[in-house]
Amino acid sequence: MNAVISPTPRRPIRELPDALISQIAAGEVVERPASVVRELVDNALDAGASQVTVRLLAGGVRLIAVEDDGAGILREELPLAFKRHATSKISSLSELESVGTMGFRGEALAAINSIADCAILSRATGQNSAYSLDGGSGELQPGARSTGTTVEVKELFFSTPARRKFLKTDATELAHCVEAVRRHALARPDVGFAIWHEGKLVEQWRRCESQGPTLAALEQRLADVLGAEFVARSVWVDFETSASPGRNDTPARIRVWGRAGFPDAARARADQQFAYVNGRFVRDKVLAHAARAAYDDVLHGQRQPVFALYIEIDPTRVDVNVHPTKIEVRFRDSREVHQAVRHAVEDALAAPRVGSAAGASAGQTDDAANPALAPAASTQHFYEQNEALAPVIYAQTAINFDSLAGHRVSDRGALWPLGEATPTHQLNDLGLAAPPALSPASAPAAALSSGDWPLGRALAQLQGIYILAENAQGLIIVDMHAAHERIVYERLKAQWLERGSADRATSGGVGSSAARPGLASQPLLIPATFAATPSEVATAEAHADTLQTLGLEITPFSAKTLAVRAVPTTLARGDAVELARGVLAELAQQEASTVIERAQNELLSSMACHGAVRANRRLTLEEMNALLRQMEATERSDQCNHGRPTWRQFKLSELDALFLRGR
Repeated sequence: MNAVISPTPRRPIRELPDALISQIAAGEVVERPASVVRELVDNALDAGASQVTVRLLAGGVRLIAVEDDGAGILREELPLAFKRHATSKISSLSELESVGTMGFRGEALAAINSIADCAILSRATGQNSAYSLDGGSGELQPGARSTGTTVEVKELFFSTPARRKFLKTDATELAHCVEAVRRHALARPDVGFAIWHEGKLVEQWRRCESQGPTLAALEQRLADVLGAEFVARSVWVDFETSASPGRNDTPARIRVWGRAGFPDAARARADQQFAYVNGRFVRDKVLAHAARAAYDDVLHGQRQPVFALYIEIDPTRVDVNVHPTKIEVRFRDSREVHQAVRHAVEDALAAPRVGSAAGASAGQTDDAANPALAPAASTQHFYEQNEALAPVIYAQTAINFDSLAGHRVSDRGALWPLGEATPTHQLNDLGLAAPPALSPASAPAAALSSGDWPLGRALAQLQGIYILAENAQGLIIVDMHAAHERIVYERLKAQWLERGSADRATSGGVGSSAARPGLASQPLLIPATFAATPSEVATAEAHADTLQTLGLEITPFSAKTLAVRAVPTTLARGDAVELARGVLAELAQQEASTVIERAQNELLSSMACHGAVRANRRLTLEEMNALLRQMEATERSDQCNHGRPTWRQFKLSELDALFLRGR
């Protein structure tokens, strides 16, 4: 039976009572006990606390008590603590626009007090005694405690029982409370945190001795909160943009630092993605998309990367006054922030991880070679440390496929050598010349000892698929097709960029329409028409040049219809309408340059996959060693174009354990 809404009789306009106003605000600020924990911990950090203790009963429903050792609240200011819009954080619009504290709205305590039984016990620095304030009666009495503040919230939602019915089990609410404190702990390694539930210690993260978010302190806190495995399977990120015009033409910069997980550490859910803006945990689509875009070339399937990234930006260039929960932000120049985050993570992931093995084999200390304690070592750095071997390294940059002349013709036909990564007509479609064939490796076998190279010395080929190699750490297994695929792909991308740079130079600048290489297109004999939304029509008209670069020609057929008249040559057999809709949707949400780059990379990736050495191809030891050397010198060589790993290391200790050696 459908409910019928009857017209409401006219009622006079009147001011709402303060209590009802606070309860309405509480609906936005307080969703569950974890919301209260977040607000109270924010206040504790703003007070300069070095230790924060959270005590809970019944998952925070019966009791939430947050204790800190901060500056405390003066006796004469305590009565204002539960007043609406009373705060010490800001006093003017200019301070609001450049707020540097966690809290600033001045409504959280008032909102919480309207739906729960609250009390504050605080002793300010320099005061002889503490004072307690009852949130219900407003009674102020002397109390006893050391310098700092304790806020108690009992019987949450007692005055709004309907909201209490929406809460989950105590275990679920406790998990949300712990997660709220974890987010604070990751941003403040200089502060200790402890969580007690029902009188039992649930979590504790000790204060790091280093003052401020230094590298060592952050590494230790990340290991404590997210586990040592997260640190071991991630790479250090530290990137800073050049100064750009800020407010009043003052220089502004963006720094991105933290840790980004290796592609093979990705998870099925996005439950280990932490982004902070000026120390504040945020959920922002710009940051999430930028981080995910950095993994486009290396992540397998729909898996989600793991990262903890800290963005430092001029406070005047970011608005934190977007939502009462302060978990959303708005950037003045979101494109600038997106590029900074993407480039930061991309640059960190580009260095091959084989550099860490190189550091160990070159006799570095454990701390220097341990990726958990230092940024990922660069393979180039290893080469510089072994100058005598450098000529051999750079000489071995191509596989000698001429030695495969004795193989079957059908096998050779299925393979495009590295010197001819893809058929000439497809290279011409991309505006690329065929890469020059490089001379085969000529290093003596003695120079390729197991301790000299990060990926070691090739031993044999297994089932025509894997290369077995020996290095100082133990056994290396390489998927030769996946590894060669990445090498060809990176070379094609480099040639694409070189061709684009050459075109810009000959055409007279970036702004020229001829400065950008495009994908070859094939006209359709019969245009494919489809009913389009106003947004799709506007996007097609605004991005006509971009669509042409992608090999697409989409023109208006009528006021509400678009016609696809040409598609990329390599996608001529696909669904033209589906392709057009997908590209238009992406152009509406992202920059044209991002869409073009992704389309180019997808095509180059497909071509590299076909151009890579195939399974069941028998390679000589010389060719296998050459492939290993190329991997060491190629960016992102740890994953193939589809995100699968290209090599694995098995240490001697692991092999010994398999055979029970030493037991």
